[in-house]
Amino acid sequence: MTSQEIRQKFLDYFKSKEHLIVPSAPIVLKDDPTLMFSNSGMTQFKDFFLGYKTPTAPRIADTQKCLRVSGKHNDLDDVGRDTYHHTMFEMLGNWSFGDYFKKEAIAFAWELLTEVYGIPKENLYVTIFEGDASENLQRDQDAYDFWKSHISEDRIINGNKKDNFWEMGESGPCGPCSEIHIDLRTAEEKAAVPGISLVNQDHPQVVEVWNLVFMEFNRKADKSLEKLPAQHVDTGMGFERLCMALQGKSSNYDTDVFTPLISKVEELSGKKYTGILEDEKDIAIRVVVDHIRAVSFAIADGQLPSNGGAGYVIRRILRRGISYSYRFLGMKEPFLYKLVAVLQEQMGPFFPEIEKQGKLVAEVIKSEEDSFLKTIENGLIRVEKLIQQTIADNLKVLPSEEVFELYDTYGFPDDLTRIIAEEKGLTIDEKGFEAEMEKQKLRSKADSAQKVYDWVVLEEKPELFVGYDQIESETYITRYRKVENKDGEFYQVVLSSSPFYPEGGGQVGDKGVLENAAESFEVLETKKENGLIISLINGLPKDAGAVFYAKVNATDRKNSQANHSVTHLLHEALRDVLGTHVEQKGSYVGPDYLRFDFSHFNKMTEEEIALIEEKVNKKIKESIALQEFRSIPIKEALEKGAMALFGEKYGDNVRMIQFGSSKELCGGTHVKNTSEIGHFKITSEGSAAAGIRRIEAISGDKSEEYFKNLEKQIIELSQLLKSKDVVRSIEKLIEENTSLKSEVDALKKEKAKGEISDWKNAYEQKGNKQLLVKKTSLDAGSVKDIVFQLKREIPTSVTIILSDADGKPMITVGVSDDLAAEYQAGAIVKDLAKEIQGGGGGNPGFATAGGKNLDGLENAYQKALNI
Repeated sequence: MTSQEIRQKFLDYFKSKEHLIVPSAPIVLKDDPTLMFSNSGMTQFKDFFLGYKTPTAPRIADTQKCLRVSGKHNDLDDVGRDTYHHTMFEMLGNWSFGDYFKKEAIAFAWELLTEVYGIPKENLYVTIFEGDASENLQRDQDAYDFWKSHISEDRIINGNKKDNFWEMGESGPCGPCSEIHIDLRTAEEKAAVPGISLVNQDHPQVVEVWNLVFMEFNRKADKSLEKLPAQHVDTGMGFERLCMALQGKSSNYDTDVFTPLISKVEELSGKKYTGILEDEKDIAIRVVVDHIRAVSFAIADGQLPSNGGAGYVIRRILRRGISYSYRFLGMKEPFLYKLVAVLQEQMGPFFPEIEKQGKLVAEVIKSEEDSFLKTIENGLIRVEKLIQQTIADNLKVLPSEEVFELYDTYGFPDDLTRIIAEEKGLTIDEKGFEAEMEKQKLRSKADSAQKVYDWVVLEEKPELFVGYDQIESETYITRYRKVENKDGEFYQVVLSSSPFYPEGGGQVGDKGVLENAAESFEVLETKKENGLIISLINGLPKDAGAVFYAKVNATDRKNSQANHSVTHLLHEALRDVLGTHVEQKGSYVGPDYLRFDFSHFNKMTEEEIALIEEKVNKKIKESIALQEFRSIPIKEALEKGAMALFGEKYGDNVRMIQFGSSKELCGGTHVKNTSEIGHFKITSEGSAAAGIRRIEAISGDKSEEYFKNLEKQIIELSQLLKSKDVVRSIEKLIEENTSLKSEVDALKKEKAKGEISDWKNAYEQKGNKQLLVKKTSLDAGSVKDIVFQLKREIPTSVTIILSDADGKPMITVGVSDDLAAEYQAGAIVKDLAKEIQGGGGGNPGFATAGGKNLDGLENAYQKALNI
């Protein structure tokens, strides 16, 4: 049975059991502040479990793309070193929202595994929750009794809270669970050791294949448990492990989920995969084929590699794959991007995003490979210098600060530094390196640390968002909770009627005030969490249940919605001018400016930018009225021609915004007429990533300010130049400046010639060597030319020049070639630079350093005399 058939059988089975089959949610989460990625199948249904949203159906089934590389659920370090851990994996799941519960969930699972898939019953074991006295939780007797009708009692195992009480995170929906384990060992191995003794013991052939979670509780911030409004079922079956079991393999990597990718890696690298766990080459191949899946689907869902947040996690996964292929497969050129086509063929029928976005995914990965391979090459040079310096200092251990700097600042893998050091008979300061890593983690944790208390619920009432129609409303607080972070103590509030737009769809959240006759509070930000619009205020009202007036900052809202509306016009104009391959890949919409990322593989020309501006401004001048379809079936919206974005999760009913021929699905706030936008101006166009261009632009008030400032600058320039023809006057100044610069350069060369003659006679004999230490005010370029000439002409010499040109301290060191083995210019300049609070480097024959402390030149001079 192929993996495609296994997946389809699962979906067909639950469809026959009256489950609605839904597509996978994006792997990257955009509207959940508690998670970066979907790390389980239940993530997209969390609001249903908490009662914030009504399920689209009481029974649902799907296959969900999941990613586990950060936080509590982190499998990254295990990937490649065993047979079953992955970064990205598929979770097959069936769900009941207040419909069936334990009895039916257990019966469905047993029937599917044993009758549909035909897994021998004697190979299966199940676990149930044994209870936990510390939380007053009883043994799951119901699950035990239901299992007894399907499997012998000696195959039902009690499990502790760690294994059999499922929690999504520090807080949120949770409950007891019942795991199904499968014993894949040979008959001889089973006869020697009973399978029951290996359940949950990390045995690679006795593995959990399915987890049935009975969602009964909500874990609160204070760690207490409260009953959910209704009982739910949340199951998750590891697709890759199921394929291993059904295809009779001993490793997930031996199934056809991974073998096509492995074959392609073998073809490209010339290395043969043997499946040996300890073989570094095989580990590298497993890492590559696992990581390419995670990275490809993340990019297809709209998350580009970057230096922060979710983008940093994706970049880290990709760089780990590149590092392994570089070190153990000998791949010194980009090649991972060539695996994307294999993924498209394998998974495109079930996940259309990888089929549609394949070209973009490959381009982004190739660009990242190019960049990181250059980082590795540059890092190798830095590592070699560090090793040479360590040897020169008669040390055997590379300093932890330098190794950490290579890793943290330059992105060079620490394990590669370790390997190179060992080849030279050196080690790295492991304890020091770990200490540096811990410091970084603590710094990062301190920056993001936030303590969130439990909600105080004043009234269980559905929240009403009125911000599309008004920016002020009478309201009261229905719930609040305290938040503590590095900036102090704040309160998050949910309002009965809120005009504050929550951050989403690229648009910033509204700010404003919450006030009445007695009190006034600043609304610092507005976000959405678990379906609730949450505004952050700088205090707690004395009477939290009092009536308040919520007022949005009108100026910021006006400018934000002008910028948002113009992004729709911009998107349409880009597709008109550049082609229909253009798709939005990210945006920022604030009151000051807008940023728009889109798929396109070439730098835009000046003519294209001008044409885009012209088209957008034409639409603005046409005074096109907003047509808003506030709740329209998604199928109808798409039939009308609305743009839907990859990586977004849409409901059955959507909001469609239309300005003439521009139609997009969008939840943001917008102008009522394009004339309110005023004027549109692109301020920059550049690359955001491979295949992704970025436009920054302004409109409305900021556009008006822009042109006023330009006019003011032109007037001031005209006055300074005493001419109305500003362009011609500046051209004339440039011509004069070029002529004067030539004269200055000629004078500098004449002066330098005089200095060379004097300096040649100033060398001091030190044994059989010659030392020159000289102060000067010559510029850096002149000093460099002189030092290179002197180190060629004066044998067995060390030349040290200390310059104060332009009031900045500079040290230049030259070592003649015949002394390069004995004296290192880089080591000398590094030592002297301490006196001027600076740093620098170079090669054994020539090095420079700049600094901050001009007064330190005298100390450096005295120190240099004693070399």
